[in-house]
Amino acid sequence: MEAAFVNTDAATLSPIALFLQADFIVKGVMLGLLLASIWTWAIIIGFRVKVGRTKKAIETFEGDYRRADDVDAFHRKHAESELPIARVFSAGVAEWRRSTAGKTIDREGTRERLATAMGAAVAAEIDRLGDRLNILATVGSVAPFVGLFGTVWGIMRSFTSIAAEQNSSLAVVAPGIAEALFATAIGLFAAIPAVIAYNRFAHAIDRIEARLNRFADGFHATLSRQLELA
Repeated sequence: MEAAFVNTDAATLSPIALFLQADFIVKGVMLGLLLASIWTWAIIIGFRVKVGRTKKAIETFEGDYRRADDVDAFHRKHAESELPIARVFSAGVAEWRRSTAGKTIDREGTRERLATAMGAAVAAEIDRLGDRLNILATVGSVAPFVGLFGTVWGIMRSFTSIAAEQNSSLAVVAPGIAEALFATAIGLFAAIPAVIAYNRFAHAIDRIEARLNRFADGFHATLSRQLELA
């Protein structure tokens, strides 16, 4: 008899049973958090692939750039590229052509405009690359509180059951408390991966930004030397 009682208890407190026993508000909280968790993992996987491909493409681009003998030909080859580093490079080339198109060249003004154009391009590419990171930050910060709301609601429901049954035994309050704690657990299940992924990806984007800035500085130095010959 004791073993049968334990098995029944375990089945009653299983995740599926807890969800089915919950009222519609707690169910809504649980479903929302589960959807947030699925969305979070989809973003994490997609972002991981995107960052990895971007890093490899930047390495390839930098290697090709160092081996290029003709900057104009190299620019024509990569003019339509969607790579962040290619767009920074194109921004520098475009500004160089505009600034040196006249008969007289303002060297200091050209240097400043080149730095501004490529700096703006770096900022735009980093914003584009980290576009969906705010979702991870939002889920990581909000999901625990949403789960806490489900917990508070479930505990309130347990107290209501105590008042209705006029019985404070564990059998009366356990289901509601278990549902409440399960909502908190789902909230943490959604929030923890989101926070970890956000921190990891933010660091990866910072490194990409530093790399783009180094490339922009090097290209700026190359163009500055060309100005001395103009």
